[in-house]
Amino acid sequence: MKTLHLMISGRVQRVWYRDWMVAEAVARGISGWVRNRADGRVEALVAGEAEAVDALVAACHRGPERARVSGIEVGAPPPESPGLEGPGFVRIADA
Repeated sequence: MKTLHLMISGRVQRVWYRDWMVAEAVARGISGWVRNRADGRVEALVAGEAEAVDALVAACHRGPERARVSGIEVGAPPPESPGLEGPGFVRIADA
């Protein structure tokens, strides 16, 4: 199992990025959540088999068609972020 915290920058809000990421994560059997940040980034916590998580991170660099990803900060989940609520991948309230 691998768990990562992602902060995705660029044109990633108002381009269906969160819904796209939910579909991509569910297709890969990944648990976690995604949300918009007030600073314009998208934040996510992803957990699953290492190969599936790595594939999702690679896909996140492209994102949906209208997105323009300029960078992704990848790290361990910070203590102040929400945790995993169980199986599945969901959108949570914006931060």
